[in-house]
Amino acid sequence: MALERLKKQLEFIVEIDKLKHIFRQNVLIKDRRNENDAEHSWHITLMAMLLKEYYVHPDIDLLKVMKMTIVHDLVEVYAGDTFCYDEEGNMDKVAREKESAKKLFGMLPEDQEQEMWSLWWEFETQQTHEAKFGACLDRLQPLILNSRTEGHTWKKPGVNKEKVLERNAVMKDYAPRLWEYVLQELNIAVEQGYLAE
Repeated sequence: MALERLKKQLEFIVEIDKLKHIFRQNVLIKDRRNENDAEHSWHITLMAMLLKEYYVHPDIDLLKVMKMTIVHDLVEVYAGDTFCYDEEGNMDKVAREKESAKKLFGMLPEDQEQEMWSLWWEFETQQTHEAKFGACLDRLQPLILNSRTEGHTWKKPGVNKEKVLERNAVMKDYAPRLWEYVLQELNIAVEQGYLAE
């Protein structure tokens, strides 16, 4: 029984290596290559450690936040990355990701399958403070990349300051200091022509 459990866990570990090959719209600051999902997840998980003090409820469970941020994009192994400003692509995103979660998390032993589902769904629904903090980080990280790459993804069709503000609005109530940073960066981006008004 223990060997069967280990086999399932190792198969899952091998399968999620595919996350390193799911490329996002954002590019890395130094060499401007597309960021992959594994890099994004690692980045926001580390950000959770560093930026917890800016969330309005300091007593949140940081370990749970970190688990959610490292797990939240695993479903993209099968569902692929959906650009946050792609209105058409976002219409069936949840359905595609649920199907992916079923297939991917189903590889694990039942207790770990349930934990993955629970973490992923909590992050998606943003009903807890841990999930809201995770959402703040998930939005802040691409903003940082864009502000350091002359607005790489902000220059895509249909993206403007209003849409970026809307995307990052979760920070307004839950991480006001980070929201101030967002406003400052977006004003600079508009002034420099990296983001349409």
